Amino acid sequence: MARPIKKEQIPNLQEAIKKTAWRLIAEFGAPALSLRAIARALSISAPAIYNYFPDRDALVTALTIDAFTSFGDVQLKARDSFSPEQLLERFHAIGIVYRSWALSYPQRYQLIFGTPIPGYDQQHQEIMPSATRSISALVSVIEDFRVAGRLKSENFPIIPPEYEAQLSAMNSCTSNYHSVSYGISLIVWSRVHGLVSLEIGGRLPTLGVGGDALYQYELQSIAKQFIKE
Repeated sequence: MARPIKKEQIPNLQEAIKKTAWRLIAEFGAPALSLRAIARALSISAPAIYNYFPDRDALVTALTIDAFTSFGDVQLKARDSFSPEQLLERFHAIGIVYRSWALSYPQRYQLIFGTPIPGYDQQHQEIMPSATRSISALVSVIEDFRVAGRLKSENFPIIPPEYEAQLSAMNSCTSNYHSVSYGISLIVWSRVHGLVSLEIGGRLPTLGVGGDALYQYELQSIAKQFIKE
């Protein structure tokens, strides 16, 4: 009787490969990720993985897209849990879920925002749609504040001409937002990203329960700086 091949024994091999990759990243770090290690963990041959991911970079790209997609999903859901008129509530909800997702999935957060994996050739064109979508909830709310005349954007730096192509590419993945909305969103993101990254790395003093108080204070500070009552 012919021996059943492992591919048939795993209902969804592609998802099993990615799930195993995340487990190995959590255990050994992203730089140590290899297709052979995944094959050993799944008790399959390395060529079976090549049917889905021809090399490690292709797998890392798929994991990155999945992480950005999940990250975007939770922020858009948080935004839409409030009506379009509740702009401040939307802004706050996005900020809260940003941190909660990062703390729940630190390996995913580090993969998309952390130190680049040595030798990994990032496929920017493949990743850009999901990466842009992951910040679209924030940009859309900042844009709504701008349209409503509630955005404090006086003297905000103008995007230099050499970056216009990048802005156009981002707009092609979402909506046609104003450059100022993108710029302020970038500042907001960099500030919450800094706190979250320090917290994930265990380098943040616990001011409040688990750093909650410090993070809440920063969200309120950002709102006061950029949003008119």
